[in-house]
Amino acid sequence: MLTFTEAQVLAWVTPLLWPFLRALALLSALPVLGTRTVPMRVRIGLAAFIALAAQASLPAMPAVALDSPLAFMLVLQQVVIGVTLGFAVRLVFAAVEFAGELIGLQMGLNFAGFFDPVSAGTATATSRLFGTTVAWLFIVVNGHLLVIAALAQSFTVFPVAPEPFAFLHQMQPQRWGAEIFSTGLWIALPLVTMLLFVNIVLGVITRVAPQINIFAVGFPVTLGMGLLGLALTLPLMQQPFTMTLERLLEHFG
Repeated sequence: MLTFTEAQVLAWVTPLLWPFLRALALLSALPVLGTRTVPMRVRIGLAAFIALAAQASLPAMPAVALDSPLAFMLVLQQVVIGVTLGFAVRLVFAAVEFAGELIGLQMGLNFAGFFDPVSAGTATATSRLFGTTVAWLFIVVNGHLLVIAALAQSFTVFPVAPEPFAFLHQMQPQRWGAEIFSTGLWIALPLVTMLLFVNIVLGVITRVAPQINIFAVGFPVTLGMGLLGLALTLPLMQQPFTMTLERLLEHFG
């Protein structure tokens, strides 16, 4: 008859439990995989697979009684770190969508808003285009593998310890919001500059030939030049997206 003690059970369970909780919190906050279209059972399965596959590269986990207050603090720490890692990736997506908002404002397309069932909010056409493009780019450039690698490295940089808020005090994730505006302006600056030049030319034409109806001519010209600029700049989005993603993930590695 097989017999085992509580200490043996904890020694078997804890090496998988803490990575599983941190990976599940990450997948719940991660773009693409954390949306409503991905069932919870898929996320739980992926978190269990990541926790099992990463065992060879993880440090030793402390064996803690699961009914103790210390275990509650450890669970809270894993959730905080996992959600913060997913938040860092979401900032990159938000920066690209912010660039789409700026471009749409210059193109005159911000009135073409529609309900987005994924984010449960209103999105413009260019913002949704940029969001869908960067979602595909995230998979193509192996961004999900970079995130999983950062998750595994976070156990070395931020080991399992009963201080869940020491991580927030050290990382200061509330300061990362500036990345949305800096990266978004960086991506949108070429198109915004080009459309500003187009508006200046239209203004000069209006002064030279007042008989031209600028409201009938200006919108098609601005829209056409904006679409042309989108076609030229979308292939160049990989560099700012990858650089920003790697810069934010460096905090965990």
